[in-house]
Parts: sequence; structure tokens; C-alpha cells
Amino acid sequence: MTISMKTERFKLQRVHYMPAQLEAGILYVAEEFGAVAHLCSCGCGSKIRTPLGPTEWALTETSNGPSLWPSVGNWQKPCRSHYIIAGGAVEWAGQWTPAQILAGRHREEQRRREHFEALYPPSFWERVWQWINALFAR
Repeated sequence: MTISMKTERFKLQRVHYMPAQLEAGILYVAEEFGAVAHLCSCGCGSKIRTPLGPTEWALTETSNGPSLWPSVGNWQKPCRSHYIIAGGAVEWAGQWTPAQILAGRHREEQRRREHFEALYPPSFWERVWQWINALFAR
């Protein structure tokens, strides 16, 4: 893995399939597959993949460049970089503690659960079963 300089700006490149070799400063998007990939902004060379979707990341285009929300937190990479891509620019954010990472993952899971429960509300019998389980879980 080659270490390079920090990336401070991104350009958007639409692709059908992700290239084997990514270039620094390029935010690759394969819309058909709901995927975005780029090299970590810190310059460590790690490939970062972010899924697109209502409970995942959102990609928007502005006249200044692409925006990717929410932030990219590379907690599983040695660099532990944390940043937002807004209007093509990298906005560096502070590293999170293990407790903050756990809380963030909990919020993500809660957001996914709420999204899918709104799409597919439980049936009457599922609600009865949940109520019975709640009674005996105490």
C-alpha cells in the first residue's frame, strides 16, 4: 500500500463497475449498485466503500463538487480518519472514542430498524407476540 499526501478535494466519477485501482481525489459512484468508493483522504491508501441508500450514505452533486453524508469514519483502518466530503472539499472531523463509535453504530442500527418498520409494519400477530415476549423478558 502506497502512502501519499492527504486529499483535500474530490471530483465525482460515475462508473458502472468500480475500477481495481482507485485514484486519490476521485469519488467513484456506481449508482446501479448503490455504491461509492474512494481512497482514504488521509493518504494511507485504504479503499473506502460506502453503500448508498435511505439508511446508509447519501451522495449529492453541487456546483463545487460531490457531497457524501454522513461522515466517513474509518474506525477499522489503522489511520482511524474521520471526515465529511462537502461540495468536493474534505472537512476533517475529530477521532471518536470507542464509546462514541459504539453509540454511533447503535444510532445507525436504530435508524435502519425504524426505516424498515415504517416500510413493513408488524402484523397484528407479530405485535401480540412482541407484547408476550416483552411481558416475560422482565
